[in-house]
Amino acid sequence: MRIESIHSLRPMKATLMKLSVSRQRTSLTTHTLEGMEDRYGTDVLAAGWRERGAQKVPDIAAELDLVVEVADDGYCGAVTRVQAGNVELEDYKGRKRLFPLGGGFLIDGKPVRLTPPALKKHGTKRTASGSFAVADQRARVARPSRILVEGKHDAELVEKVWGADLRAEGVVVEFLQGADLLGELLTAEPPSATRRYGVLLDHLVPGSKETRLAEAVMRGPHGAHVRIVGHPFIDVWQCVTPKTLGIARWPEIARGTDWKTGICRAFGWPHEEPGDTGRAWQFILSKVRSYRDLEPALLGRVEELIDFVTEPGGYA
Repeated sequence: MRIESIHSLRPMKATLMKLSVSRQRTSLTTHTLEGMEDRYGTDVLAAGWRERGAQKVPDIAAELDLVVEVADDGYCGAVTRVQAGNVELEDYKGRKRLFPLGGGFLIDGKPVRLTPPALKKHGTKRTASGSFAVADQRARVARPSRILVEGKHDAELVEKVWGADLRAEGVVVEFLQGADLLGELLTAEPPSATRRYGVLLDHLVPGSKETRLAEAVMRGPHGAHVRIVGHPFIDVWQCVTPKTLGIARWPEIARGTDWKTGICRAFGWPHEEPGDTGRAWQFILSKVRSYRDLEPALLGRVEELIDFVTEPGGYA
């Protein structure tokens, strides 16, 4: 081939190259999605595509006394403690179990995720009775005056709610092991102007045995230095509100049946062994957090006794 022919082909080659590039651009433009309606999304692998149709599970703070169900095995209990990423639940029989915070719980049959409760701001603290707490308060030396209650359960309830107030005032609570022993105690350790006795009785209603005992004491030689008050319930257990225990009302127990045993039987709690009623009471007492969990008929009476044994002239 002659050199002149080779040089004459160069312009034609350049033209063909330009045409090829132009066709490629046209091809790219033809197949682009720009400007078209994309029903399937521009990126099928974008983050979150799995979650778009999933049910939203709410986060619920694991506050004290919140009742939840464990989805895996149906265990149901109230929150008693949150620590180290775990939540402790207590069922109605007082049994406690630990579970990790997070998913796997139900409230009213709906899934929830339990989270740690929010940190509460530190404000003015109050005692369980509602009084203002005093920082670094030390127990006062015990006064000669006393508050007397019928039994151990009464004393434990008063201590749990009013214990901080009583220690600050130097008031000791003693139990009688029965209202029948009140007269005997007053004879053995007579009250005086500087040694007053405040007495709290169960079932202090017209015509009851406790009312007759109280009236006899107040008519006797020690009445001037004794204050006897009471609540209308058969036993101090009933001073805990039904709402605190998650029940509609306290069961009615037939006459002739030991009341505490009847209550345990009605709730389906153990009641045949000697210590069963004591364990039942400890479960009830564990539900009491403050005065809000008690009946008003008890609250005013205890406050009245504290005032009586701490008023001026009531101690040496």
